[in-house]
This record gives sequence, C-alpha cells and structure tokens, in this order.
Amino acid sequence: MRKLALDVGDVRIGFATSDIMGIIASGYETYTRKGGEKDYEYIAEFCKNNQVDTIVVGLPVNMDGTEGDRVVITRQFAEELKPYVGDRKIVFQDERLTTVQAERMLIQGGVRREKRKKVIDKVAATIILQSYLDKINY
Repeated sequence: MRKLALDVGDVRIGFATSDIMGIIASGYETYTRKGGEKDYEYIAEFCKNNQVDTIVVGLPVNMDGTEGDRVVITRQFAEELKPYVGDRKIVFQDERLTTVQAERMLIQGGVRREKRKKVIDKVAATIILQSYLDKINY
C-alpha cells in the first residue's frame, strides 16, 4: 500500500506519494483547491485509485514548537477529510521549513520563479512524506 502526503494551503494542496513498499517519496501534483467537499472527494478518489492506506498531512508548527492558527486550520481540514477516506489512517508530520527547503532545491535546480510557484507545494509534500517514511522505516 502507498502513503500519500498533503501539503495543505488555502489555495493549493501539494500531493506526494510513496512507492508501494513505502520507502521513496515522489511528488505527484499541485492541486488547486475547489473548496470543501470537492477537495475531500478529490482526495478520497485519489486514495482509492492509488491504493493509499495512510494520509500524511503536513503540520505547520511554529519554529518554537507552538501550534498557531495554521495548525488549527490544518487539523480541522484533516478532521473534515476523515468521513471521505474511510478507514485510511491520517497522521501528521511536522513540516517546519519544508517550503523553504523546497524553494532552495528549486532555485538550485534552475527552476524559474513562475514555474516554482506551480510546483513548490508538490515538492514540499515530497519532503514531508520522505521525512515521515524515514521516521517509520528506521
């Protein structure tokens, strides 16, 4: 079974999936949000079509380890997603600095600013998922 990571934002959600063995994370897509139920249905359909058993949601904890408004919004998103994904496990992964790390990787890779905006959430989701996979596999 695969793992799916979500980097949840107000406008976009980055998707990354693992290989079937749950060792390597790969960016999948940057989904532009349609709002509420449509987003949850899209994620549920994705899980069904891609044999996902675990959804890893990036948790935007503050640098000092405290939980601010974004964490509350993200936890609420995950809670509202639950009825759509059945018995799939939803877990949280600290995502501090993942967007900064993703931006740095894209800049080093020579990706132009306009293109970076379109893929940064997908790259951040990949970092989130790889961190989770490393944690559970070692």
